[in-house]
Amino acid sequence: MITLTKSAATRLADQIAKNNSIALRFAAKESGCSGYSYVMDFADSIGGDDLVFESFDVKVVIDPKSLSILDGTQIDYVAEGLNQTFKFSNPRSTNECGCGESFALDS
Repeated sequence: MITLTKSAATRLADQIAKNNSIALRFAAKESGCSGYSYVMDFADSIGGDDLVFESFDVKVVIDPKSLSILDGTQIDYVAEGLNQTFKFSNPRSTNECGCGESFALDS
């Protein structure tokens, strides 16, 4: 399951509407100094294999391979002064790089 905080849902709902999309597409890809990185994009359609989760009326679409890496992740949106960013709380992550852009899993 993938969840959004209220703050993330509010921000994403606005971005999804501006992009004339129907959902957030959330995935993981191999990269970064720790092994995997988070990928967020807009979904214009939902594929047959895609899984859909919904928080605060915002849909999150994820493929089965990424779900095995990201299951249980909560996406938050944090604004601190001039800095605004999405933060990920992934219970499967065992290590993150210093910049927070990539993460590792136990084998």
